[in-house]
Amino acid sequence: MNVFKSWGLMRMLRLLFGAFAIVQAIIMSDLVLGLMGLAVGGMAFFNVGCCGSGGCRTDNRSDSSHAGKVTYEEITSGS
Repeated sequence: MNVFKSWGLMRMLRLLFGAFAIVQAIIMSDLVLGLMGLAVGGMAFFNVGCCGSGGCRTDNRSDSSHAGKVTYEEITSGS
């Protein structure tokens, strides 16, 4: 289970920020801040992020057939 694995510095900071937001939301009676704190704290607790299913992954393969081949188009003004 991801809850007990790989607690790095950034994950702990996210959890602390979420907990701080929840405490402030209770003190100020702010529902929106409380929901945001729950979201951030929950993401840290369960070790999930907004980039699920490799959404932030980039393709590192380069197409060698187009490497070095650059085409330019001249743009002239109409006046």
